[in-house]
Amino acid sequence: MNMEVKTPVALVAVYLWIGFVTAISFMEAWLKFRAPGVTLPIGLGIGRLVFNALNKAEWVFAIAVFIGFLISKQPLFSFNNLLYYIPCFLLILQTVWLLPVLDKRAEMYLSGITPPSSSLHFYYVGMEVVKVSCLFIFGIKQFK
Repeated sequence: MNMEVKTPVALVAVYLWIGFVTAISFMEAWLKFRAPGVTLPIGLGIGRLVFNALNKAEWVFAIAVFIGFLISKQPLFSFNNLLYYIPCFLLILQTVWLLPVLDKRAEMYLSGITPPSSSLHFYYVGMEVVKVSCLFIFGIKQFK
């Protein structure tokens, strides 16, 4: 059985994207608070830096996938590519809405104000699960 990859650049970028999201969103985010000596303010400060960096890395991966489409002359808009565009849409939502709101909540904690409880972290985790699931299936579909 001989397999060929439709868009090699996109395939590499997709699985790096998945790796970054799973390592940071599903491991680092909650593990840092279990480390000895990490207080809520320290954990929030670390989280803000790490998630800002993750967001930038995700944009690099999203753009790399798009460039992979262009290089391989694959159609930009097809039903299979929907599995790429859904994570891109969620990344836009996270960038322009969710991360800034979560950042403001962290700033409130850091300044000694306890904000009212919210479900925003659950939205973030839900978006990450959808992103990783779509990207994983999209990556599999990159094989001919």
